Amino acid sequence: MKEFMARIRNGFFLFLFVLPFSFFSCEKDDPLIIGVAVPNLEADFFVQISNSVVDLADKDGARVLVVEAGNDGVKQVNQIQNLIKKDMDALIYIPAGASAASVPVKLCRNKGIPVICVDRFPLDFRGDTFIASNSISSVYNLGMWVIEQTGGIADVAIIHGQLGTTPEVDRSKGWAMAMAEAPGMKVVAEQSADWYEHKAYEIAKKMLNEHPSITVIFAQSDSMALGASKAIRESGSNHKIWCVGFDGDVHALKELKKGVFDATCTQQTQYMGQLAYKSVIDILSGKELPVEIKLNALVTTQQNVDRYIESHP
Repeated sequence: MKEFMARIRNGFFLFLFVLPFSFFSCEKDDPLIIGVAVPNLEADFFVQISNSVVDLADKDGARVLVVEAGNDGVKQVNQIQNLIKKDMDALIYIPAGASAASVPVKLCRNKGIPVICVDRFPLDFRGDTFIASNSISSVYNLGMWVIEQTGGIADVAIIHGQLGTTPEVDRSKGWAMAMAEAPGMKVVAEQSADWYEHKAYEIAKKMLNEHPSITVIFAQSDSMALGASKAIRESGSNHKIWCVGFDGDVHALKELKKGVFDATCTQQTQYMGQLAYKSVIDILSGKELPVEIKLNALVTTQQNVDRYIESHP
């Protein structure tokens, strides 16, 4: 990741290859230009997706422009406007927020540029396809694992991601479905930390202070689970507090192996990036894309974490 970040300059990551690009049936002789717009390049999830696209583009002689918005939706709109001016042929898009998420899709549509949405999509203006984990079913499975560990009786706290984003909405649904299976699982506190570890730490501290009976914390991302787990350790609680997350980030998996938190769902992140690139090629070749492609995220505990550390999907 350090090597990747070292090549970021002014929010742009440029790969230019001069190999022939006859594989693509494009009218122009220049290399294919693919824009990749991500919320940030701090989260391992976004880095892995960007790297997967770049790796495949490298083999085909494509040009990839990666922009990261620092979690600022307005900044992301401006970045994508600049990509359009650079004559990009397709956009792989992960919205930085919910409020202005549809604007880039509309801008690209007006220019005839296909949009591949990954992980999140604008509710009012979808792209040409949507690639993501099946967060509802995956979090349901995670919740059922927690129910099994607790015997179906627990006071539960939920730390949400950025409210209104696709993963936050779907992970909330999946967790609610699982909790409905066990009436003894009672949600006593919930709040958004906007995906930030430091916010999750402060929120978890407050929750544990106000509700010392909490025995389960579900944080909707691994970074927030790590923040919550720090608060758990500092709480001095005399009972077990289960802490689970979602994502399967490489760093988080290593912390899971150490027992810092208890479980997560590992997303098939690299495969998502590969599918996004393939979708670009397919749509530019005239193929029809599915409305969405959903991948299972895999419940991961100390018992099976080694396989995902050795070979991340």
